[in-house]
Amino acid sequence: MHAFDPADPGFLADPYPAYAALRAAGPVHDHTGLGVPVAVTHAACSAVLRDRGLGRIWSDAEPAAELAAFNLLHRNSLLEREGEPHTRLRRLVASAFARGHTERLAPLVRARAGVLVDDLVARVRDGAPADLVELVAAPLPVAVIADLLGVPEDRRAPLRDWSDAIVRMYEPDPGDDGRRAAERASADFTALLRELVDERRSGRAAPATATGAGPDLVTDLLAVRDAGSPSVRLDEDELVGTAVLLLMAGHEATVNVVGNGVHALLRHPDQWQRLLDDPGLVGTAVEELIRFDAPLQLFERTAVVDTTVAGHPVPAGTRIATLLGAAGRDPSAFGDDADRLDVGRSPNPHLGFGAGVHYCLGAPLARLEIAEVLRALLERLPDAVVDGAPVRRPRFVLRGWAELRLAAHTVR
Repeated sequence: MHAFDPADPGFLADPYPAYAALRAAGPVHDHTGLGVPVAVTHAACSAVLRDRGLGRIWSDAEPAAELAAFNLLHRNSLLEREGEPHTRLRRLVASAFARGHTERLAPLVRARAGVLVDDLVARVRDGAPADLVELVAAPLPVAVIADLLGVPEDRRAPLRDWSDAIVRMYEPDPGDDGRRAAERASADFTALLRELVDERRSGRAAPATATGAGPDLVTDLLAVRDAGSPSVRLDEDELVGTAVLLLMAGHEATVNVVGNGVHALLRHPDQWQRLLDDPGLVGTAVEELIRFDAPLQLFERTAVVDTTVAGHPVPAGTRIATLLGAAGRDPSAFGDDADRLDVGRSPNPHLGFGAGVHYCLGAPLARLEIAEVLRALLERLPDAVVDGAPVRRPRFVLRGWAELRLAAHTVR
């Protein structure tokens, strides 16, 4: 079955009718173009994410000899581990992450979001449309993850481009240029993280904690790495892989939810007005924006044993994908109004941060960033409108805008 073409511009513009047709035909379908079966209902996607017989089993990207740094990062990533290695690494990373990092960064996230939105608003008030992606959605998560990791200001400039180059590899066909760019970015990012580890260990550089409220995550991970016996600690490759994963996941999720979400709100002015009337709905709005136009559309798992999903056999060693965008619009989970944006929707069992043992550790930080951008925009640009036609990134797996210009109803 080839129910949709992930490279078709019409499908990329609005994949949700195709998803509805798939859901109506059944919960799981073979997709000849993607080369894997795809789960399309909320129940089937949830089963894939929660089934311990399905895991993240890394296979080196090919040609492996030309993608050594890319494969090293992923081979040692928390996301690509299962069983005891995953349990050990997640416990250690969660222990470090739980040391108040989200709370430490909250004032800084609020301040950074405010400064970025102020710049956007100033341009709009001067009469020129301003790109939300370029000025707010893209720079904020990079700055916040850099704060989290303690990357010095003078070494942050390449982080956004590195992340973008690496995640292009998750698309069905990144192309030869994409593979080369991902490998260069992986090697450069790895080199930076190893430098930071050496500096922390030697004491040559103080942690770059802009809040002054505690050590950065690299310092905490390094403390975990150097503690205990080798069988229960993380090695340096795992530390580096974890740090890179945090940037990529944190950046891509936030930039796309902010862009997709603000676009959705301004195309549904009644919902924008609800938030203006009741800013207390921002928290539920964040969850609804993640559900309504999912930033991550597809996520794969591999069967570690023979299993079935909604009656569809998944033999050991084969892959199955969840279409999270389809799950987020499933009426069986969200009611007959699943295609409607509702900033007050509750409960909202979306799968945007995953489920089961691979649930996103950075979800609280991502929620914080999205909420602070929304609050700043509602307060400082309540008369926002989309200016012209937005430009979509020509990607399927990671769905978002390359450009989303905002203007105002009236220029003051």
